[in-house]
Amino acid sequence: MNKFWLVCRYEYFRHVRRKRFIFALLSMPAMILLMFGAGFLAVWAQYDKTPIGFVDPFGALVNPQPVPKQADEMFPNPEILKYPDEKAARQSLDSKEIQGYFILESSYKEDGSTKYVTTGQMKDTAETAVRDFMYFNLVSGQPQATVDRLMKGPTIEVRSLGGNRKTGKNDILNIVLPLIVGVLFLLVINTSGSYLVGALVEEKENRTMEIMVTSVSPDQLMAGKVIGNLAVGLTELIVWVALGVIALSFARSNLPAAQELNLDTGFLWLSFFTLLPAFVMVAGLMATAGVTTTDTREAQQIAGLFILPVVIPFWLIVPLMESPNSPLAVGLSLFPLTAPISLPLRAAFTDVPGWQISLSLSILVIGAIFALWLAARAFRIGMLRYGKKLAWREIFGRA
Repeated sequence: MNKFWLVCRYEYFRHVRRKRFIFALLSMPAMILLMFGAGFLAVWAQYDKTPIGFVDPFGALVNPQPVPKQADEMFPNPEILKYPDEKAARQSLDSKEIQGYFILESSYKEDGSTKYVTTGQMKDTAETAVRDFMYFNLVSGQPQATVDRLMKGPTIEVRSLGGNRKTGKNDILNIVLPLIVGVLFLLVINTSGSYLVGALVEEKENRTMEIMVTSVSPDQLMAGKVIGNLAVGLTELIVWVALGVIALSFARSNLPAAQELNLDTGFLWLSFFTLLPAFVMVAGLMATAGVTTTDTREAQQIAGLFILPVVIPFWLIVPLMESPNSPLAVGLSLFPLTAPISLPLRAAFTDVPGWQISLSLSILVIGAIFALWLAARAFRIGMLRYGKKLAWREIFGRA
Protein backbone atom coordinates (compact mmCIF):
# COMPACT_ATOMS: atom_id res chain seq x y z
CA MET A 1 0.00 0.00 0.00
CA ASN A 2 2.94 2.32 0.73
CA LYS A 3 4.20 1.85 -2.83
CA PHE A 4 0.75 2.67 -4.17
CA TRP A 5 0.89 6.06 -2.45
CA LEU A 6 4.40 6.63 -3.76
CA VAL A 7 3.19 6.09 -7.33
CA CYS A 8 0.15 8.25 -6.70
CA ARG A 9 2.28 11.06 -5.24
CA TYR A 10 4.78 10.85 -8.11
CA GLU A 11 2.05 11.03 -10.76
CA TYR A 12 0.38 13.97 -9.04
CA PHE A 13 3.43 16.18 -8.66
CA ARG A 14 4.75 15.13 -12.05
CA HIS A 15 1.83 16.92 -13.71
CA VAL A 16 0.94 19.77 -11.37
CA ARG A 17 4.47 21.17 -11.58
CA ARG A 18 4.36 21.46 -15.36
CA LYS A 19 3.68 24.74 -17.10
CA ARG A 20 0.87 23.31 -19.21
CA PHE A 21 -1.02 22.33 -16.06
CA ILE A 22 -0.72 25.86 -14.67
CA PHE A 23 -1.85 27.21 -18.04
CA ALA A 24 -4.85 24.84 -18.14
CA LEU A 25 -5.71 25.70 -14.54
CA LEU A 26 -5.74 29.45 -15.17
CA SER A 27 -7.18 29.39 -18.69
CA MET A 28 -10.72 28.56 -17.52
CA PRO A 29 -11.15 31.47 -15.06
CA ALA A 30 -9.33 33.75 -17.50
CA MET A 31 -11.76 32.81 -20.26
CA ILE A 32 -14.77 33.38 -17.97
CA LEU A 33 -13.41 36.76 -16.87
CA LEU A 34 -12.88 37.66 -20.51
CA MET A 35 -16.48 36.73 -21.35
CA PHE A 36 -17.91 38.73 -18.44
CA GLY A 37 -15.58 41.60 -19.24
CA ALA A 38 -16.72 41.63 -22.85
CA GLY A 39 -20.36 41.58 -21.72
CA PHE A 40 -19.76 44.43 -19.28
CA LEU A 41 -18.03 46.50 -21.97
CA ALA A 42 -20.93 45.85 -24.35
CA VAL A 43 -23.43 47.13 -21.76
CA TRP A 44 -21.19 50.06 -20.87
CA ALA A 45 -20.83 51.02 -24.54
CA GLN A 46 -24.64 51.14 -24.87
CA TYR A 47 -25.15 53.06 -21.63
CA ASP A 48 -25.92 56.77 -21.89
CA LYS A 49 -26.77 58.76 -18.76
CA THR A 50 -27.83 61.84 -20.74
CA PRO A 51 -31.39 62.83 -19.70
CA ILE A 52 -34.42 61.95 -21.80
CA GLY A 53 -37.29 64.33 -22.42
CA PHE A 54 -40.99 63.63 -22.72
CA VAL A 55 -43.97 65.57 -23.94
CA ASP A 56 -47.52 64.86 -22.76
CA PRO A 57 -49.77 67.20 -24.80
CA PHE A 58 -53.01 65.37 -23.89
CA GLY A 59 -52.41 64.92 -20.14
CA ALA A 60 -52.14 61.14 -20.08
CA LEU A 61 -50.04 61.35 -16.90
CA VAL A 62 -51.16 63.35 -13.88
CA ASN A 63 -48.31 64.97 -11.94
CA PRO A 64 -45.61 62.54 -13.20
CA GLN A 65 -42.86 61.65 -10.72
CA PRO A 66 -39.36 60.28 -11.35
CA VAL A 67 -38.72 56.62 -10.65
CA PRO A 68 -36.90 56.21 -7.28
CA LYS A 69 -33.28 55.23 -7.83
CA GLN A 70 -31.60 52.34 -6.08
CA ALA A 71 -28.41 53.25 -4.27
CA ASP A 72 -26.53 50.17 -5.53
CA GLU A 73 -27.54 50.39 -9.20
CA MET A 74 -24.52 49.99 -11.47
CA PHE A 75 -26.24 51.51 -14.52
CA PRO A 76 -29.10 53.73 -13.25
CA ASN A 77 -31.75 54.90 -15.68
CA PRO A 78 -31.25 58.37 -17.19
CA GLU A 79 -33.27 61.25 -15.77
CA ILE A 80 -36.65 61.96 -17.43
CA LEU A 81 -37.36 65.66 -18.06
CA LYS A 82 -40.83 66.99 -18.86
CA TYR A 83 -41.26 69.61 -21.61
CA PRO A 84 -44.37 71.74 -22.25
CA ASP A 85 -44.35 71.09 -25.98
CA GLU A 86 -42.39 69.36 -28.73
CA LYS A 87 -40.70 72.60 -29.80
CA ALA A 88 -38.99 73.01 -26.44
CA ALA A 89 -37.96 69.36 -26.40
CA ARG A 90 -36.56 69.66 -29.91
CA GLN A 91 -34.45 72.66 -28.91
CA SER A 92 -32.94 70.67 -26.03
CA LEU A 93 -32.28 67.76 -28.38
CA ASP A 94 -30.54 70.01 -30.93
CA SER A 95 -28.37 71.47 -28.17
CA LYS A 96 -27.58 67.91 -26.98
CA GLU A 97 -29.02 68.50 -23.53
CA ILE A 98 -31.05 65.31 -23.94
CA GLN A 99 -30.43 62.15 -25.96
CA GLY A 100 -34.01 62.09 -27.25
CA TYR A 101 -37.61 62.68 -26.26
CA PHE A 102 -40.84 60.73 -26.47
CA ILE A 103 -44.34 62.04 -27.13
CA LEU A 104 -47.48 60.42 -25.76
CA GLU A 105 -50.07 60.31 -28.54
CA SER A 106 -53.75 61.12 -28.04
CA SER A 107 -54.63 57.41 -28.13
CA TYR A 108 -51.96 56.41 -25.63
CA LYS A 109 -54.40 55.20 -22.97
CA GLU A 110 -56.20 53.04 -25.54
CA ASP A 111 -53.34 51.50 -27.48
CA GLY A 112 -50.11 52.81 -25.88
CA SER A 113 -49.07 54.84 -28.94
CA THR A 114 -45.78 56.62 -28.26
CA LYS A 115 -43.35 58.39 -30.57
CA TYR A 116 -39.64 58.65 -29.75
CA VAL A 117 -37.46 61.29 -31.45
CA THR A 118 -33.67 61.15 -31.44
CA THR A 119 -30.77 62.21 -33.67
CA GLY A 120 -29.32 58.73 -33.65
CA GLN A 121 -30.53 55.25 -32.72
CA MET A 122 -32.61 54.56 -29.63
CA LYS A 123 -30.42 52.85 -27.06
CA ASP A 124 -31.48 50.05 -24.76
CA THR A 125 -31.00 52.26 -21.69
CA ALA A 126 -33.43 54.83 -23.13
CA GLU A 127 -36.05 52.19 -23.86
CA THR A 128 -35.73 50.77 -20.33
CA ALA A 129 -35.89 54.22 -18.75
CA VAL A 130 -39.02 55.18 -20.71
CA ARG A 131 -40.74 51.88 -19.88
CA ASP A 132 -39.98 52.11 -16.15
CA PHE A 133 -41.05 55.76 -16.04
CA MET A 134 -44.40 55.00 -17.67
CA TYR A 135 -45.06 51.93 -15.53
CA PHE A 136 -44.27 53.83 -12.33
CA ASN A 137 -46.53 56.78 -13.11
CA LEU A 138 -49.40 54.73 -14.51
CA VAL A 139 -49.74 52.88 -11.21
CA SER A 140 -49.26 55.99 -9.06
CA GLY A 141 -51.96 56.34 -6.43
CA GLN A 142 -52.15 52.59 -5.86
CA PRO A 143 -51.03 51.01 -2.56
CA GLN A 144 -47.25 50.77 -2.30
CA ALA A 145 -47.35 46.97 -2.23
CA THR A 146 -49.29 47.00 -5.51
CA VAL A 147 -46.84 49.46 -7.05
CA ASP A 148 -43.85 47.33 -6.03
CA ARG A 149 -45.51 44.18 -7.36
CA LEU A 150 -46.39 45.72 -10.71
CA MET A 151 -42.94 47.26 -11.13
CA LYS A 152 -41.30 43.94 -10.37
CA GLY A 153 -43.25 42.25 -13.13
CA PRO A 154 -44.67 38.72 -13.32
CA THR A 155 -43.20 35.83 -11.42
CA ILE A 156 -42.77 33.01 -13.91
CA GLU A 157 -42.70 29.47 -12.60
CA VAL A 158 -41.48 26.66 -14.85
CA ARG A 159 -42.72 23.13 -14.23
CA SER A 160 -41.52 20.25 -16.39
CA LEU A 161 -44.14 17.98 -17.94
CA GLY A 162 -42.81 14.84 -16.31
CA GLY A 163 -41.44 16.33 -13.13
CA ASN A 164 -42.76 17.55 -9.83
CA ARG A 165 -40.39 20.40 -9.07
CA LYS A 166 -41.19 24.08 -9.61
CA THR A 167 -38.51 26.38 -10.94
CA GLY A 168 -38.60 30.17 -10.86
CA LYS A 169 -36.26 32.81 -12.21
CA ASN A 170 -34.34 32.84 -8.92
CA ASP A 171 -33.60 29.12 -9.36
CA ILE A 172 -31.79 29.55 -12.68
CA LEU A 173 -28.48 28.83 -10.93
CA ASN A 174 -29.72 25.36 -9.92
CA ILE A 175 -30.50 24.63 -13.58
CA VAL A 176 -27.23 25.95 -14.96
CA LEU A 177 -25.10 24.38 -12.23
CA PRO A 178 -25.36 20.74 -13.45
CA LEU A 179 -24.47 21.90 -16.97
CA ILE A 180 -21.46 23.83 -15.71
CA VAL A 181 -20.27 20.89 -13.62
CA GLY A 182 -20.75 18.61 -16.64
CA VAL A 183 -18.61 20.85 -18.84
CA LEU A 184 -15.94 21.03 -16.15
CA PHE A 185 -16.05 17.22 -15.84
CA LEU A 186 -15.41 16.89 -19.58
CA LEU A 187 -12.51 19.32 -19.41
CA VAL A 188 -10.99 17.54 -16.41
CA ILE A 189 -11.15 14.02 -17.84
CA ASN A 190 -9.90 15.29 -21.19
CA THR A 191 -6.83 17.00 -19.75
CA SER A 192 -5.92 14.53 -17.00
CA GLY A 193 -6.83 11.58 -19.23
CA SER A 194 -4.41 12.80 -21.89
CA TYR A 195 -1.72 13.08 -19.21
CA LEU A 196 -2.35 9.48 -18.13
CA VAL A 197 -2.46 7.99 -21.62
CA GLY A 198 0.63 9.88 -22.74
CA ALA A 199 2.60 8.81 -19.67
CA LEU A 200 1.64 5.13 -20.06
CA VAL A 201 2.60 4.98 -23.73
CA GLU A 202 5.85 6.83 -23.07
CA GLU A 203 6.83 4.59 -20.17
CA LYS A 204 5.94 1.52 -22.18
CA GLU A 205 8.04 2.62 -25.14
CA ASN A 206 11.14 3.58 -23.14
CA ARG A 207 10.68 0.42 -21.03
CA THR A 208 10.47 2.32 -17.75
CA MET A 209 7.59 0.04 -16.74
CA GLU A 210 9.86 -3.01 -16.83
CA ILE A 211 11.98 -1.39 -14.15
CA MET A 212 9.04 -0.19 -12.09
CA VAL A 213 7.36 -3.61 -11.89
CA THR A 214 10.42 -5.02 -10.17
CA SER A 215 9.50 -3.02 -7.06
CA VAL A 216 5.73 -2.50 -7.32
CA SER A 217 2.92 -4.80 -8.37
CA PRO A 218 0.97 -4.07 -11.58
CA ASP A 219 -2.22 -3.53 -9.59
CA GLN A 220 -0.63 -0.96 -7.31
CA LEU A 221 1.12 0.72 -10.24
CA MET A 222 -2.03 1.18 -12.30
CA ALA A 223 -4.17 2.13 -9.33
CA GLY A 224 -1.56 4.69 -8.24
CA LYS A 225 -1.41 6.20 -11.73
CA VAL A 226 -5.19 6.44 -12.03
CA ILE A 227 -5.70 7.92 -8.55
CA GLY A 228 -2.76 10.29 -9.04
CA ASN A 229 -4.29 11.61 -12.22
CA LEU A 230 -7.66 11.74 -10.49
CA ALA A 231 -6.05 14.02 -7.89
CA VAL A 232 -4.74 16.21 -10.71
CA GLY A 233 -8.23 16.54 -12.15
CA LEU A 234 -9.76 17.15 -8.72
CA THR A 235 -7.21 19.89 -8.09
CA GLU A 236 -8.41 21.68 -11.21
CA LEU A 237 -12.03 21.14 -10.27
CA ILE A 238 -11.57 22.30 -6.66
CA VAL A 239 -9.75 25.45 -7.73
CA TRP A 240 -12.43 26.28 -10.32
CA VAL A 241 -15.26 25.63 -7.85
CA ALA A 242 -13.52 27.73 -5.18
CA LEU A 243 -13.11 30.60 -7.64
CA GLY A 244 -16.77 30.21 -8.60
CA VAL A 245 -17.86 30.40 -4.95
CA ILE A 246 -15.72 33.51 -4.45
CA ALA A 247 -17.19 35.11 -7.58
CA LEU A 248 -20.74 34.25 -6.46
CA SER A 249 -20.10 35.70 -2.99
CA PHE A 250 -18.72 38.87 -4.55
CA ALA A 251 -21.70 39.13 -6.89
CA ARG A 252 -24.18 38.68 -4.03
CA SER A 253 -22.41 41.43 -2.09
CA ASN A 254 -22.35 43.92 -4.96
CA LEU A 255 -25.12 43.03 -7.40
CA PRO A 256 -28.77 43.23 -6.29
CA ALA A 257 -29.93 40.67 -8.86
CA ALA A 258 -27.45 38.08 -7.57
CA GLN A 259 -28.73 38.40 -4.00
CA GLU A 260 -32.03 36.78 -4.97
CA LEU A 261 -30.46 33.74 -6.61
CA ASN A 262 -31.17 30.44 -4.87
CA LEU A 263 -28.47 27.80 -4.60
CA ASP A 264 -29.27 24.24 -3.59
CA THR A 265 -26.06 22.71 -2.24
CA GLY A 266 -27.62 19.29 -2.74
CA PHE A 267 -26.70 19.57 -6.42
CA LEU A 268 -23.05 20.03 -5.51
CA TRP A 269 -22.98 16.97 -3.26
CA LEU A 270 -24.85 14.86 -5.81
CA SER A 271 -22.48 15.99 -8.56
CA PHE A 272 -19.45 15.27 -6.37
CA PHE A 273 -20.51 11.73 -5.43
CA THR A 274 -21.44 11.07 -9.06
CA LEU A 275 -18.34 12.51 -10.70
CA LEU A 276 -15.80 10.89 -8.37
CA PRO A 277 -16.41 7.23 -9.33
CA ALA A 278 -17.19 8.28 -12.91
CA PHE A 279 -13.80 9.89 -13.24
CA VAL A 280 -12.04 6.79 -11.85
CA MET A 281 -13.99 4.64 -14.31
CA VAL A 282 -13.19 6.77 -17.36
CA ALA A 283 -9.55 7.14 -16.28
CA GLY A 284 -9.27 3.36 -15.89
CA LEU A 285 -10.67 2.81 -19.38
CA MET A 286 -8.27 5.40 -20.77
CA ALA A 287 -5.39 3.70 -18.98
CA THR A 288 -6.40 0.42 -20.61
CA ALA A 289 -6.33 2.17 -23.99
CA GLY A 290 -2.86 3.49 -23.21
CA VAL A 291 -1.59 0.00 -22.37
CA THR A 292 -3.05 -1.70 -25.45
CA THR A 293 -1.40 0.65 -27.98
CA THR A 294 2.15 1.66 -28.82
CA ASP A 295 1.51 5.16 -30.19
CA THR A 296 0.42 8.17 -28.14
CA ARG A 297 -1.81 9.63 -30.86
CA GLU A 298 -3.58 6.32 -31.43
CA ALA A 299 -4.05 5.85 -27.68
CA GLN A 300 -5.59 9.30 -27.31
CA GLN A 301 -7.94 8.61 -30.23
CA ILE A 302 -9.13 5.38 -28.61
CA ALA A 303 -9.42 7.08 -25.23
CA GLY A 304 -11.55 9.79 -26.84
CA LEU A 305 -14.17 7.15 -27.65
CA PHE A 306 -14.87 6.80 -23.92
CA ILE A 307 -15.63 10.54 -23.68
CA LEU A 308 -18.25 10.51 -26.46
CA PRO A 309 -20.95 8.79 -24.35
CA VAL A 310 -20.42 11.38 -21.60
CA VAL A 311 -21.52 14.09 -24.07
CA ILE A 312 -24.81 12.34 -24.97
CA PRO A 313 -26.86 14.11 -22.23
CA PHE A 314 -25.93 17.46 -23.79
CA TRP A 315 -27.35 16.28 -27.12
CA LEU A 316 -30.57 15.16 -25.41
CA ILE A 317 -30.87 18.07 -22.99
CA VAL A 318 -34.30 19.17 -24.27
CA PRO A 319 -36.09 15.83 -23.68
CA LEU A 320 -34.27 15.48 -20.36
CA MET A 321 -35.57 18.87 -19.22
CA GLU A 322 -39.10 18.32 -20.55
CA SER A 323 -39.51 14.76 -19.26
CA PRO A 324 -36.98 14.09 -16.47
CA ASN A 325 -38.83 10.92 -15.39
CA SER A 326 -39.11 9.36 -18.83
CA PRO A 327 -37.54 5.94 -19.53
CA LEU A 328 -34.86 7.72 -21.60
CA ALA A 329 -33.94 10.02 -18.71
CA VAL A 330 -33.90 7.18 -16.18
CA GLY A 331 -31.81 5.03 -18.51
CA LEU A 332 -29.25 7.78 -19.06
CA SER A 333 -28.98 8.40 -15.32
CA LEU A 334 -28.31 4.69 -14.70
CA PHE A 335 -25.85 4.13 -17.56
CA PRO A 336 -22.43 4.78 -15.97
CA LEU A 337 -20.92 6.90 -18.75
CA THR A 338 -23.94 9.24 -19.04
CA ALA A 339 -24.93 9.31 -15.35
CA PRO A 340 -22.45 12.05 -14.25
CA ILE A 341 -24.40 14.67 -16.24
CA SER A 342 -27.86 13.10 -16.56
CA LEU A 343 -28.48 12.42 -12.86
CA PRO A 344 -27.74 15.96 -11.53
CA LEU A 345 -29.62 17.45 -14.49
CA ARG A 346 -32.72 15.39 -13.69
CA ALA A 347 -32.47 16.46 -10.05
CA ALA A 348 -32.83 20.08 -11.19
CA PHE A 349 -36.32 19.40 -12.58
CA THR A 350 -37.69 16.58 -10.46
CA ASP A 351 -37.21 14.79 -7.17
CA VAL A 352 -35.26 11.73 -8.26
CA PRO A 353 -36.28 8.64 -6.27
CA GLY A 354 -33.71 7.56 -3.72
CA TRP A 355 -33.45 4.05 -5.16
CA GLN A 356 -32.45 5.47 -8.55
CA ILE A 357 -29.72 7.62 -7.00
CA SER A 358 -28.43 4.65 -4.95
CA LEU A 359 -28.53 2.33 -7.95
CA SER A 360 -26.78 4.84 -10.19
CA LEU A 361 -24.00 5.45 -7.66
CA SER A 362 -23.62 1.71 -7.07
CA ILE A 363 -23.25 1.07 -10.80
CA LEU A 364 -20.66 3.84 -11.03
CA VAL A 365 -18.65 2.41 -8.13
CA ILE A 366 -18.77 -1.08 -9.66
CA GLY A 367 -17.77 0.40 -13.03
CA ALA A 368 -14.83 2.21 -11.42
CA ILE A 369 -13.61 -0.98 -9.73
CA PHE A 370 -14.01 -2.93 -12.98
CA ALA A 371 -12.10 -0.27 -14.95
CA LEU A 372 -9.20 -0.39 -12.47
CA TRP A 373 -9.17 -4.19 -12.66
CA LEU A 374 -9.28 -4.07 -16.45
CA ALA A 375 -6.38 -1.59 -16.65
CA ALA A 376 -4.27 -3.67 -14.26
CA ARG A 377 -5.04 -6.88 -16.17
CA ALA A 378 -4.16 -5.28 -19.50
CA PHE A 379 -0.94 -4.01 -17.98
CA ARG A 380 0.03 -7.43 -16.62
CA ILE A 381 -0.58 -9.09 -20.00
CA GLY A 382 0.99 -6.47 -22.24
CA MET A 383 3.72 -4.82 -20.14
CA LEU A 384 6.53 -6.84 -21.73
CA ARG A 385 5.28 -6.48 -25.31
CA TYR A 386 7.72 -3.92 -26.58
CA GLY A 387 6.46 -2.36 -29.83
CA LYS A 388 3.44 -4.70 -30.07
CA LYS A 389 -0.23 -3.95 -29.65
CA LEU A 390 -2.45 -5.80 -27.22
CA ALA A 391 -5.82 -6.92 -28.59
CA TRP A 392 -8.83 -6.31 -26.39
CA ARG A 393 -9.98 -9.90 -26.82
CA GLU A 394 -6.74 -11.05 -25.24
CA ILE A 395 -7.52 -9.07 -22.08
CA PHE A 396 -10.84 -10.89 -21.58
CA GLY A 397 -9.86 -14.22 -23.07
CA ARG A 398 -6.61 -14.91 -21.32
CA ALA A 399 -6.53 -16.25 -17.78
